[in-house]
Amino acid sequence: MADVTEPRPGIAERLSQMIQLPTVSAEVEERGTEPFESFVALIAQLYPLVHEHLALERHTDFGLLFHWTGRDAGAAGPVVLMAHYDVVPVDESDAWTHPPFEGVIADGVVYGRGALDDKGPLIVVLEAVENLLADGFTPARDVYLSFGGNEETFGRAAEEIARVLRDRGIIPWLVVDEGGAVVDAPLPFVPGRAAMIGVGEKGVMTLTLSARGEGGHASAPPALTAVRRVARAVDRLGPRTFRPRPSKAIGRMLSQLGAQTPGPPGHLLRLLGSAPPVTGRLFAALGGEPAALVRTTVAPTMQSGGTAANVLPSQASATVNLRIALGETTQQTVLRVRRRIRDPLITVSVEEASEPSPESATDNAQFTLLADALAVSHPGVPAVPYVMMAATDSRHFHRFAPAVYRFAPLEMSNAQRASIHGVDENVEIAALERGERFHRALLERLG
Repeated sequence: MADVTEPRPGIAERLSQMIQLPTVSAEVEERGTEPFESFVALIAQLYPLVHEHLALERHTDFGLLFHWTGRDAGAAGPVVLMAHYDVVPVDESDAWTHPPFEGVIADGVVYGRGALDDKGPLIVVLEAVENLLADGFTPARDVYLSFGGNEETFGRAAEEIARVLRDRGIIPWLVVDEGGAVVDAPLPFVPGRAAMIGVGEKGVMTLTLSARGEGGHASAPPALTAVRRVARAVDRLGPRTFRPRPSKAIGRMLSQLGAQTPGPPGHLLRLLGSAPPVTGRLFAALGGEPAALVRTTVAPTMQSGGTAANVLPSQASATVNLRIALGETTQQTVLRVRRRIRDPLITVSVEEASEPSPESATDNAQFTLLADALAVSHPGVPAVPYVMMAATDSRHFHRFAPAVYRFAPLEMSNAQRASIHGVDENVEIAALERGERFHRALLERLG
């Protein structure tokens, strides 16, 4: 009787298996590390050629670094393709159409936590490498796959991987991590599709605002309790705390979008691209994502204080998350916050801070390579630079690598983008297949 080999499952089924492992980095203490170790074992099972031909190093408990040796040992710097396999928690009160950790496949779509952030972008990298290895391909220069398991909790694994490469004198020629995507209508008044490639990312800072007050019975409160003092400080940190400051990347984005937009809207975009002060005022007035593109944002996220409903708290605090615009610094940001609060009895404590990145170029061979790969995977979709508003693991590389870009080669509708860290996260199977094509084209064109 002939030996029957079970066919290898498709990309959707493989992503479904990944989603079924609840690699929630914020819940490691409750869940343990078993889901993370199971994920490492799963990719070894699903991608045998990657594990046979690439050398794997473990850095910290959650960092995976694969090394693919290229044909030219003298090539100046490797390519680093990044992703992360941890996900954010799920609020059990949210009404998901399909359970978040079942990886349901329906109507050409894979549903579940991590489908877009970031197991979908991770799987298309592995798919491309596995398929190229099956064809007997060797890249022109060295390639590293850097996968972190705690990006959602500040990326200690990626930080260590970056440190190790730097200490070894390995300066990447190109780094590609998650970030932008292929989107429709990249700005409210811009039609068509564009591949938004993050050429820089904002800094991130978490502050604690705290105050102390006299405790006592709530029946005779003073004019300004600890809770009211903290609330007043938070209220003073409104949307206009920081002035608009468009970066060069925003000008480049508007100019390029203007070049592909016909009629008066295109003329307006080109005009805005050459007039940063006008751009800053307009985008700030629009609010939301346009405002976040041009200035430091302030978001109060948590409050605490008090022990009972009828007891004046002796202390109160609030947590504030800031995303720092390119060109500003963490030190300037803290000083600005203190000036806006105008209260010496409020203690401002920096819990975590990371400087904004420098901007990577768009007139170099690396950006051209990204555009050429896009022409294969997403014909007719232009590569457009922009500023990444959230933090990524690639921030640990931009301090010593000259060309760092943030782009996941997947189509994402507005609803899908809203599902990241939200409800009903999902990705289309066709988008995954085009994502694999992008990375395959990128690796084939390294020479």
